[in-house]
Amino acid sequence: MNPSTAKRILSPLALLLIPFFGTIFSNQVNWSLFDFIVMGVILGLFGLSIHFVFEKIKQKKLRIILLFLIVLFFLMIWAELAVGIFGSPFAGS
Repeated sequence: MNPSTAKRILSPLALLLIPFFGTIFSNQVNWSLFDFIVMGVILGLFGLSIHFVFEKIKQKKLRIILLFLIVLFFLMIWAELAVGIFGSPFAGS
Protein backbone atom coordinates (compact mmCIF):
# COMPACT_ATOMS: atom_id res chain seq x y z
CA MET A 1 0.00 0.00 0.00
CA ASN A 2 1.53 3.29 -1.06
CA PRO A 3 1.43 6.35 1.23
CA SER A 4 -1.35 8.13 -0.69
CA THR A 5 -3.58 5.06 -0.48
CA ALA A 6 -3.01 4.74 3.26
CA LYS A 7 -3.70 8.46 3.68
CA ARG A 8 -6.96 8.23 1.74
CA ILE A 9 -8.18 5.24 3.74
CA LEU A 10 -6.99 6.27 7.21
CA SER A 11 -7.49 10.05 7.16
CA PRO A 12 -11.19 9.82 8.10
CA LEU A 13 -10.04 8.23 11.37
CA ALA A 14 -8.57 11.62 12.33
CA LEU A 15 -12.16 12.73 12.93
CA LEU A 16 -12.09 10.59 16.07
CA LEU A 17 -9.85 13.23 17.64
CA ILE A 18 -12.86 15.53 18.01
CA PRO A 19 -14.84 13.30 20.41
CA PHE A 20 -11.59 12.16 22.03
CA PHE A 21 -10.70 15.69 23.12
CA GLY A 22 -14.37 16.36 23.90
CA THR A 23 -14.36 13.38 26.25
CA ILE A 24 -11.20 14.60 27.96
CA PHE A 25 -12.11 18.27 28.35
CA SER A 26 -15.92 18.24 28.72
CA ASN A 27 -18.54 16.38 30.68
CA GLN A 28 -21.01 16.77 27.82
CA VAL A 29 -19.22 14.28 25.58
CA ASN A 30 -19.53 10.81 27.06
CA TRP A 31 -17.97 8.24 24.70
CA SER A 32 -16.88 4.81 25.87
CA LEU A 33 -14.15 2.69 24.32
CA PHE A 34 -16.86 0.76 22.47
CA ASP A 35 -18.14 4.01 20.89
CA PHE A 36 -14.65 4.79 19.61
CA ILE A 37 -14.25 1.27 18.20
CA VAL A 38 -17.63 1.33 16.43
CA MET A 39 -17.01 4.78 14.96
CA GLY A 40 -13.47 3.78 13.98
CA VAL A 41 -14.81 0.79 12.05
CA ILE A 42 -17.47 2.93 10.37
CA LEU A 43 -14.95 5.64 9.43
CA GLY A 44 -12.46 3.02 8.21
CA LEU A 45 -15.09 1.43 5.97
CA PHE A 46 -16.09 4.91 4.80
CA GLY A 47 -12.50 5.68 3.78
CA LEU A 48 -12.06 2.27 2.17
CA SER A 49 -15.24 2.61 0.12
CA ILE A 50 -14.28 6.09 -1.08
CA HIS A 51 -10.85 4.79 -2.03
CA PHE A 52 -12.46 1.91 -3.93
CA VAL A 53 -14.69 4.30 -5.90
CA PHE A 54 -11.74 6.54 -6.82
CA GLU A 55 -9.60 3.58 -7.89
CA LYS A 56 -12.14 1.45 -9.77
CA ILE A 57 -14.77 3.79 -11.20
CA LYS A 58 -13.56 5.84 -14.15
CA GLN A 59 -16.86 7.37 -15.33
CA LYS A 60 -17.16 10.77 -13.70
CA LYS A 61 -20.98 10.79 -13.44
CA LEU A 62 -21.13 7.31 -11.87
CA ARG A 63 -18.29 8.22 -9.50
CA ILE A 64 -20.16 11.29 -8.27
CA ILE A 65 -23.37 9.32 -7.76
CA LEU A 66 -21.59 6.57 -5.84
CA LEU A 67 -19.69 9.06 -3.66
CA PHE A 68 -22.95 10.86 -2.87
CA LEU A 69 -24.61 7.56 -1.90
CA ILE A 70 -21.65 6.53 0.28
CA VAL A 71 -21.69 9.87 2.12
CA LEU A 72 -25.48 9.70 2.50
CA PHE A 73 -25.30 6.14 3.87
CA PHE A 74 -22.55 7.16 6.31
CA LEU A 75 -24.55 10.15 7.56
CA MET A 76 -27.69 8.03 8.01
CA ILE A 77 -25.81 5.43 10.07
CA TRP A 78 -24.11 8.13 12.10
CA ALA A 79 -27.39 9.93 12.82
CA GLU A 80 -29.10 6.69 13.80
CA LEU A 81 -26.34 5.69 16.19
CA ALA A 82 -26.14 9.20 17.65
CA VAL A 83 -29.79 10.10 18.22
CA GLY A 84 -31.97 7.33 16.81
CA ILE A 85 -33.81 9.12 14.01
CA PHE A 86 -35.23 5.83 12.67
CA GLY A 87 -35.94 4.21 16.02
CA SER A 88 -33.93 1.03 15.50
CA PRO A 89 -32.70 -1.11 18.42
CA PHE A 90 -29.20 0.29 17.80
CA ALA A 91 -30.31 3.88 18.34
CA GLY A 92 -28.37 6.12 20.67
CA SER A 93 -29.43 8.65 23.30
